[in-house]
Amino acid sequence: MNRAELVRKIATFPLRSASLAEDLLSGGFRSVFKGNGIEFDEVRRYEPGDDVRSIDRNVSARFGTPYIKLYREEHELCVCVIIDCSASMFAGGNAVISRYEQAVMTAALIAFSADCSGQRLCGIFFDNEARSIFKPKRGRAHTMAFVRVALDALPCEKGTSLAAAIKCANGILSRRSLVVLISDFLSIDWEKDLGSLCAKHDCIACRIKDPIEDEFPGAGLVPIKDAETGAVVLAASNSLSWRQSWREWQEERRQLWQSICKAQGAAELEISTDEDAAACLQRFFRSRRAV
Repeated sequence: MNRAELVRKIATFPLRSASLAEDLLSGGFRSVFKGNGIEFDEVRRYEPGDDVRSIDRNVSARFGTPYIKLYREEHELCVCVIIDCSASMFAGGNAVISRYEQAVMTAALIAFSADCSGQRLCGIFFDNEARSIFKPKRGRAHTMAFVRVALDALPCEKGTSLAAAIKCANGILSRRSLVVLISDFLSIDWEKDLGSLCAKHDCIACRIKDPIEDEFPGAGLVPIKDAETGAVVLAASNSLSWRQSWREWQEERRQLWQSICKAQGAAELEISTDEDAAACLQRFFRSRRAV
């Protein structure tokens, strides 16, 4: 898919995001709201009938009369979208779109849905380090700027550092937020950082995959290039045993990703490049709302 086609498709997302926004707000903030739906507002004098457990001892001692703490419900939260724009995201098989293009569409849908529901949007683009950073802010202009950078992003260096992107998010987000990490998760040493992020925020690990990961086509002796290192190996793709080994290796990678997410407390979402990102997101957030 060329850039013009991608832009035309994303141009329809503000309309499609209206229905997704409700699912995002209810399903996406399921655990964000749990136990964190109120924040301190002010204190006032104690009145008969007030809950004595709300008495603020420090303020009461200072003024010599009982004061209680008042809280208000917190409706404004932040949606943070972290996008992997490393070289491996641009590589792929015979899919119509690349992993990165699917990541852009997924990110754009989430961004427009956050804007539609009045939430602040935070964005981080990374390859071997955090590159472009959008600090939390609301508004259509902010959302459009985020989408434009997503459309134009290219890998600056070889390598992928999920840890650097996660540490960046931890440094930016001061309040509990919904964090969506979109990547192929071809990186190492990011497990502990994900756990640290999940301890403070509601995290969704969105793994973008290519159909070739499920079934490598038989096409004779095929050169396979590692987009991150440049290394090339020849694959005997007509060999049934080779294709079986390929499937097993890809399944091991998938199971490792799932086990890390479960261990660290992140929700798992897998989207293939041959799937409709909007439908996948809607099913995912509705399933969370039903829990």
